[in-house]
Amino acid sequence: MSYTDLRSFVSALEKAGQLKRIRAEVDPLLEVTEIADRMSKSPSPEGLGGAPKTDPVHGGTGGHALLFDRVKGSRIPLAINLFGSYARMRMALGCEDFESLAAKVQKLIKPEPPTSFMEKMKMLPELAKIAGFGPKVVKRGICQEVVHIDDADLLALPIIKCWPHDAGSDEDVIVGQKRAASDSAASIPGTQDAAQGRYITLTGIYTTAPDGSEPNIGMYRIQVTGAKSAIFHCHMHHDGARHHRMWAAEGKDMPVAIVLGGESVLPYAATCPLPPNVSELLFAGFLNDGGIPLVPARTIPINVPANAEIVIEGFVSARETAREGPFGDHTGFYSLADEFPTLRVTAVTHRESPIYPTTIVGLPPMEDYYMGKATERVFLPLLQMLVPDIVDYNLPQWGAFHNFCFVKIHKEYPLQARKVASSIWGAGQMMFSKFIVIVDDDVDVHDEQAVMFAVGANVDPRRDTFIVDGPMDILDHSAPYLAAGSKMGIDATRKIPGEGIVRDWPRRLVMSDEIRGLVDRRWREYGIDG
Repeated sequence: MSYTDLRSFVSALEKAGQLKRIRAEVDPLLEVTEIADRMSKSPSPEGLGGAPKTDPVHGGTGGHALLFDRVKGSRIPLAINLFGSYARMRMALGCEDFESLAAKVQKLIKPEPPTSFMEKMKMLPELAKIAGFGPKVVKRGICQEVVHIDDADLLALPIIKCWPHDAGSDEDVIVGQKRAASDSAASIPGTQDAAQGRYITLTGIYTTAPDGSEPNIGMYRIQVTGAKSAIFHCHMHHDGARHHRMWAAEGKDMPVAIVLGGESVLPYAATCPLPPNVSELLFAGFLNDGGIPLVPARTIPINVPANAEIVIEGFVSARETAREGPFGDHTGFYSLADEFPTLRVTAVTHRESPIYPTTIVGLPPMEDYYMGKATERVFLPLLQMLVPDIVDYNLPQWGAFHNFCFVKIHKEYPLQARKVASSIWGAGQMMFSKFIVIVDDDVDVHDEQAVMFAVGANVDPRRDTFIVDGPMDILDHSAPYLAAGSKMGIDATRKIPGEGIVRDWPRRLVMSDEIRGLVDRRWREYGIDG
């Protein structure tokens, strides 16, 4: 079972030795980032033993969650790195391991058909339980214990500036074409106005279609520009941007709720690459083992989580845009500035004595890495439904989620690797995978050395690599065009007839099971371990 609100999750983390409380005053402008960045790359409290078997290399990082009691300029405590380790992700999702949760997802999306009357009867309670995963509207919630409408003020929240050149000048972040500044005023705390460079990050963005249908939750960044003004950053591929286009086509501003906190499953559900028409709130209810309670927002026609810490209500302009960015992103680089629609705040509601959750992104590993790895594990069954050839896959840490994808298949026919790569490029957000490496089923895709050994040993570059053009991640600065460029597939499987010119393929060096067993039994006799 997950946690009903952020405060109970924070308390559980502290009790488990997963959270450190910082009582010294800190500056939300850059100082919080530097502390959190160092922590995210520190050893985790659980150590290497806390790593899942699928990632033995990077399991020891993540450090502690942090709760800053005193943030300069605000009365509200700030929490960061809450999801920044495997152990904390398991706690947030209420599971002992990701594999068991993946099996639960698989059972949900591909249930075994009952074969007898008794099995059908046994399924009835399970079906009733599934029906209870949907959200439910209640009369009141802790998210509205305090309501600010006329006196709504974003700057009362401890909103952080993540990196020195956030919301600065493009000249400061482009190397080669323009001067890369290292001493600009934008990099020095206290030299900019109160809103400059501040971003709301770890938030669920709630939107709907104009007719109130298609409720969606996404996790997009929001650049604060004033007490009641901000900029709505949402990539063109995402449902939030599609909703905005629908509202704008009718000449109407789009209502939006920016939700911070709530059930511990909500931030994760907001990031999940769910199939079209599958509600994030329904999936959150599934993870929560019960529907998420909602209350009507005070100034917009949207229902919001009753157990949230803070809710920002407002409207995204149908016509007005502003320059948003640059922003220090999960790629390890600044994403460049662009025009995005403005946001007008109409209310800020919160519980009594709220906690403000936030996150930073940058060169991995950071908090988002662990959320991404949870998705990799939990959504393997869904990807296997779309591409049944896949045995397993790995999105390596240094690939920043979209640069590299390692895929294991059970090879059965010529050019199967090309078919699998093409299928992955057609599977939702997996379309952004820039390099896909396909290996045989005797290669551990979570052992990056083993994958690269297969590439070096089995690949003829002319025969076994293939390049296609297609959509790219907007944040990929190497693409020749915004959100469009080329992708490469690498077939690192053993080659068989029908895959071009293939010579006799040799066997790999493997000792016989008999001799391995003999040496295992006699190992102590050899005296090697003293």
